[in-house]
Amino acid sequence: MNWNTSLIGLLTALGIGMLIGTVRERLHKPGVMKAGVRTHAIVGLLGSLTFSIGPSTFVTTLLITGVLIAIGYRHSAQQDPGMTGEFALLLTLVLSGLAMQDASLSAAIGVVVACLLFVKKPLRRFSQEILTEHELEDALMLCASTLVVLPLLPTTAIDPWHALNPYAMWKIVVLIMGVGIVAHVCMRASGVRWGLPLAGFFSGFISSTVAVATYARKAHEKPELESMASAAALLSTLSSLILFTMVLATSSPELMLSVKWPLISAGLALLICAIYFIQQTDTKESLLLPSTHHAFKASHALIIALTISAVTLCSAWLRNLVGDSGTFAASVFVGLVEIHAAAVSIAQLSQQDPIQSAYARWGVIAILASSALSKLFLSYASGSRGYGHRMASGLGMMLISATAAMLMLE
Repeated sequence: MNWNTSLIGLLTALGIGMLIGTVRERLHKPGVMKAGVRTHAIVGLLGSLTFSIGPSTFVTTLLITGVLIAIGYRHSAQQDPGMTGEFALLLTLVLSGLAMQDASLSAAIGVVVACLLFVKKPLRRFSQEILTEHELEDALMLCASTLVVLPLLPTTAIDPWHALNPYAMWKIVVLIMGVGIVAHVCMRASGVRWGLPLAGFFSGFISSTVAVATYARKAHEKPELESMASAAALLSTLSSLILFTMVLATSSPELMLSVKWPLISAGLALLICAIYFIQQTDTKESLLLPSTHHAFKASHALIIALTISAVTLCSAWLRNLVGDSGTFAASVFVGLVEIHAAAVSIAQLSQQDPIQSAYARWGVIAILASSALSKLFLSYASGSRGYGHRMASGLGMMLISATAAMLMLE
């Protein structure tokens, strides 16, 4: 017997029992007798010792402990119908046996169990107050899209031009859905006290075009909040640019790295302009996005998937017909409506020779320009003149910064 290994296992089992027992004892209701520090510590030592004697002894101890726990639960079920404490005690015994073989793994799992027990109230508040039924439905939809649909899709191109890869396309849809649900939960958890800028930033992960139009209408209704609404719209454009970069990195990491400085420059320009407009606003009144029951729109994600597929096929057909200028033109046109779909199309140019890669780099700038043009049109059409002027200055600074950075790289 290796005494050093056995001693480490025993101490680990004792520590796990004391840690879990301490957490359980702090969570006890007054007047309710439950297993605490001493019980869990003794069970930890019992598990490690019986495991050292032999597997059969440990299994017998595990069965006897399970029977005793079941008997105890039968008598206390009316006072406390929950079974968390019973399973925690049984898991302490199992982890103490594991500690004799792998002390590090056992200790890590023990810490995770203790943390889960300790955050009972925050988890309950999150599941019952923060997370709604519709948001849970969205989370299940995201899991199904990732774990069920994605593995079933073919990983090779299915079109005559070898451009449409269903697996890659659906990964982008999963990315958009995932970012949308995380952003929505964060926005709801933050509450209204964080105000319009935070809501504007998170809204861009869902649809910056819709956010720009929404804040344009709000600015038209309340002219005194033009600066704050403009800042929120620019922050939504910034988050959309971040998502655009992520889509570009998924489709063509090489292209994303080659245009990282223009994208960073564009993002910094948007951020600086947004901060400037926030400082111009004296009022503390906040605007809010129209409330939604869902973290993301499934129809929006599906439309993006169909748009990406159509643009990819159209770009491949145009490239086969008239060369790379066809892909360039199609990507810029789609950028008026959906820059993330255009990113996939323009990324295909970077997979060719250096000349086509240069087309793709400038294609990214052209996509940003077409997207800015559509947002500028919405700003003036739906909002006030002051809102439109502020959006024009912010989007103009974005394009100037990105173009200047690209020229420096050439």
